[in-house]
Amino acid sequence: MSIEIKNAKIDNTMLGYEGHGILSFMIYLDYGGGACQGFGGYALGKEYTTFVIEGILKTVGVEKWEDLPGKHIRVKLEDGRVVEIGNVLEDKWFNPKK
Repeated sequence: MSIEIKNAKIDNTMLGYEGHGILSFMIYLDYGGGACQGFGGYALGKEYTTFVIEGILKTVGVEKWEDLPGKHIRVKLEDGRVVEIGNVLEDKWFNPKK
């Protein structure tokens, strides 16, 4: 397994219902130089929704979902897939699977 940590800027976000009425989120990341990637796509259930939204907001250091675009973060990739996001200045990480 290949693990890599990169800096990224949050370009845009989505929080809402996709496709088949499944509540989900996506954070669109810009690595610079034209390299982009998404983080999210998890189906959000009742308790899990609060855990995910609160975890993302606290990790990035914002109070509202709408404040996420433009923020710089760190991302941890495993085999090219984003598995965690981190605060760019503090040792704070969020993994929605933990």
